[in-house]
Amino acid sequence: MRCEDIMKHKVEALTPRDTVQSAARRMRDLNTGFLPVCNSEGRVLGTLTDRDIAIRLVAENKSASLAVESVMSTEVIACRPNDDVRRAAELMGKHRKSRLLVMDDGKLVGVISLSDIAHHDAKNAAQAMSQVTLREARA
Repeated sequence: MRCEDIMKHKVEALTPRDTVQSAARRMRDLNTGFLPVCNSEGRVLGTLTDRDIAIRLVAENKSASLAVESVMSTEVIACRPNDDVRRAAELMGKHRKSRLLVMDDGKLVGVISLSDIAHHDAKNAAQAMSQVTLREARA
């Protein structure tokens, strides 16, 4: 099975100039804790998670009117639409991420979550989950 077969195709994205407050509201309204950050050409610049907001904004007592670019994560972990789902699970485990961007020629085309993989491939999802959760076990 390929990544494009299980990825979420309709993906909301932020711009780097959006405020963190507006990003948090979009997360609330979309019931998600993760949004990609893209430039005007659709190229991925990073991601913003609810954890980024908690650690880099709230814990540091910064203003929610700051631009997303000031608190986003710039590390981009991605796969390609035609990659095998096992590759996505490998990347999640290796980088300890529960969500993965799907990019084609540098542009965002979808998102895969660990739950998407679990729904289609329980064995690989269990292995990836074991690796992803190591980050919590160390804390």
